[in-house]
Amino acid sequence: MPDTTARDAPPILAVLLREPFMALTERVTARLAERGHPEVRPAHGNVFGFLDDTGTRVGVLAERAQVTRQSMAELVAHLERHGYVEQVADPSDRRARLVRATDRGREVFALARQVNAEIEEAWTTHLGEARMAALRESLEMLASAP
Repeated sequence: MPDTTARDAPPILAVLLREPFMALTERVTARLAERGHPEVRPAHGNVFGFLDDTGTRVGVLAERAQVTRQSMAELVAHLERHGYVEQVADPSDRRARLVRATDRGREVFALARQVNAEIEEAWTTHLGEARMAALRESLEMLASAP
């Protein structure tokens, strides 16, 4: 954490949300590496987290992840080189390409879900059932707020 006088004030909500997210992401990434996927990094969540089952154009992925098309193309290229995604012709427009998860990519999805469930279970133990349920409900409400 940065050494700043801003730390003297109560932390802003964005920081309070960011820290558990970063811890969760680091743990998922470490577990994926332990299980044979050392090439997957936290930034690749911007690809995996926004892929449609039938495939998604790079531009759409970039828009969903709120990154540049060039950044998304680099993430996709890395994952493609390591066999996690493939690019195929878009049946609705043969000039366009869709990014799809491969079997190896779907394995990453499954492992990430498993690790997330383990982390959520640990957090539930730490916070208690009622507080964890309230946290989940509050975050779901905020996610769907206008």
